[in-house]
Amino acid sequence: MDTELARTFLTIVAAGNFVNAADRLHVTQSTVSARIHALEEMLGCTLFVRNKAGTTLTSAGRQFQKHASTLVRTVEQARQDVGIPRGFRAALTIGGRFGLWEQLLLKWLPVMQAQAPDVSIRAEIGFEADLMQSLVEGRLDIGVMYVPQSRPGLKIEPLLMERLVLVSAGSAGDPKPRSDYVYVDWGPEFYAKHSVNFPDFIGPALTANIGWLGLQHLLASGGSGYFPIRVLRPYLEAGRLTMVPGTPEFALQAYVVYPVEGGSDALQIALEGIREVAAAEQS
Repeated sequence: MDTELARTFLTIVAAGNFVNAADRLHVTQSTVSARIHALEEMLGCTLFVRNKAGTTLTSAGRQFQKHASTLVRTVEQARQDVGIPRGFRAALTIGGRFGLWEQLLLKWLPVMQAQAPDVSIRAEIGFEADLMQSLVEGRLDIGVMYVPQSRPGLKIEPLLMERLVLVSAGSAGDPKPRSDYVYVDWGPEFYAKHSVNFPDFIGPALTANIGWLGLQHLLASGGSGYFPIRVLRPYLEAGRLTMVPGTPEFALQAYVVYPVEGGSDALQIALEGIREVAAAEQS
């Protein structure tokens, strides 16, 4: 089977419909439809039901999903094995949210290099949708993120509970968001809790989808915003930021995602190192 057909199938599952899948694959919707038609002809069954609400899997589609994931991961793993750099015995690719690289995965890298110097590491940054797609397709061995999606063949493991606190550049600041408040999109759960705690908040002048971007703005131009305490510690100790007293704190769970089966010893070394670094950051 052409793995491109299986990849297209998995992209539709992740994207929710043919239109979004076409955008992710950078092809036309008709190309996506043609690939799925060819796949259904090959398998002799209907994989999707399409309606105004989106695209849902048929029972046959749900059965094929796990096989498609295995097929694509096997091919990608073969490519990685063949492409191991000279002088190394194995190669791993790890991807994570920008904020989880900061003060977490960046601390893990030297630990991994010390424990397994003969393992080549490829480091990537991405959002949940792209990270999950890469994990399903086998282009990623480990993903670290906030809002993973359950997929056949992948294990989702709680890694770190972030403590989000409100800080202000300079003075202690106002306990309520003001005109210089920076709203960082930490996901739907944070949005819901934020709305409950600040019901009169009409909206920020600046919204950032990456915590690092919002934090750099605060440090350069002032203001306030919610960020993980583990990232803030150096700035709090230096007096560049101040925690705003009397304000709610929010919890944000981070996860590590990896294949259930086929884990090499290099993968296990990497996972154990990530767990150890996360535990140290949590304490």
